[in-house]
Amino acid sequence: MTFSLYDAVIPSNLQILSAIDALLDKAAAFCADQGTAEADLIDARLSPDMLPFGYQVKSCAAHSIGGIEGVRAGSFSPDRSSWPTDFAGLHALLQTTMASLKALDRDMVDVLVDSDTHFAFGETRMPFTGANFLLSFSQPNFYFHATTAYAILRAQGVKIGKRDFLGIPRIKR
Repeated sequence: MTFSLYDAVIPSNLQILSAIDALLDKAAAFCADQGTAEADLIDARLSPDMLPFGYQVKSCAAHSIGGIEGVRAGSFSPDRSSWPTDFAGLHALLQTTMASLKALDRDMVDVLVDSDTHFAFGETRMPFTGANFLLSFSQPNFYFHATTAYAILRAQGVKIGKRDFLGIPRIKR
């Protein structure tokens, strides 16, 4: 079996992004049931020195389609823009991200394996191949932010479980 960067990254990104999108629905229902403002959940943090739920969701987009775009451009820098401040905006961000991932051509992604890619943040520069960037930097960041978003909702009392995080697995049919 030959290695496919597309298969190693894109399907799992889509699975988890879809799960996070569904978590937003549960978060909205929780807010309605509890009389909690959306902003309270979107601004919730696990710890005072961590960024809030809205940032975590936005970072999932940044480390999925943003990672691919960074490799294509040869450089990736953290997305420092603000995040949507309501569930509708977060849904729209995830829907756009998933549509962009679904539109990617398998061969275009696979050809990125050996592409020179740099992570740039301030004065920090880290050189990677495309595959190493996506698999050892962007993908772990993607899962970190997805897990943190899930954990924030759990910590706030939203009734979700492991199945909500995993979404729909790609089982043999």
